[in-house]
Amino acid sequence: MTRRFLIDAFAWGFALWLFGYVLGMLLFAVVPVSLIGWVITPFALALTLWVAFRKLHPAGMGHYLGVAAAWLAIAVLGDYAFIVKLLNPADGYYKLDVYLYYALTALIPLAAGHLRAPQKP
Repeated sequence: MTRRFLIDAFAWGFALWLFGYVLGMLLFAVVPVSLIGWVITPFALALTLWVAFRKLHPAGMGHYLGVAAAWLAIAVLGDYAFIVKLLNPADGYYKLDVYLYYALTALIPLAAGHLRAPQKP
């Protein structure tokens, strides 16, 4: 693993997860629990797109596939440990907004890799 991959995959993956987690904790006091994920989604989507297209180092699709896998693993494990197990939500955690979040977490770096790949004539 290169330093570039470690930063792209794990540093940015953790930063993106932490952003959503902290924003969720802040919104907990002012937004109904069932809507927190939907309120976070546009902000997290914008930040994730910015990171994927501006901060990730252009590399081959293998790099982006590894980044997508790492980001998804960080999101799933972080949510499970710090929301499902620690907070034990009364109505559960895994709903449509969470599945959308996981899908976008994996698909955005893959899309960035595809769109940033050198175009063949």
